Amino acid sequence: MGRLWTLATHLHSLAGPVTMLLYPLYASVMAIESTTKVDDEQWLAYWILYSFLTLMEMLLQPILKWIPIWYDVKLVFVAWLVLPQFRGAAFIYEKFVREQIWKHGRAGRAENRASTSHHHGKGDNKSVQFVGLKKGQHEAY
Repeated sequence: MGRLWTLATHLHSLAGPVTMLLYPLYASVMAIESTTKVDDEQWLAYWILYSFLTLMEMLLQPILKWIPIWYDVKLVFVAWLVLPQFRGAAFIYEKFVREQIWKHGRAGRAENRASTSHHHGKGDNKSVQFVGLKKGQHEAY
């Protein structure tokens, strides 16, 4: 029973990095190389949510250390975000994050655009062109 418990403990400790980092890294590279945009959105949304989760976890660490099942809850949640059957990251981004960006981000961008409309430098033009490029197209700098 001791060896089985040791094996289970090691598998449990590997499940987090594999689920949260290795598989998303692999899937992100595959998404970049594919021609469809759907997988790009899923993995960009995942990295946005994973970054936010990690930052919140760092801030709330004094509280979370008192919750013994936190790691398991986080692992199940991240698995839901990652697994292609659920597309949880894209779902949360569409339902919550995008709504907040539109609600709070649009007003700030409109004010910035009005105040900087007189200055159109080469760098501004390049960033607009970069956003407008289609997959597989590259601009020479």
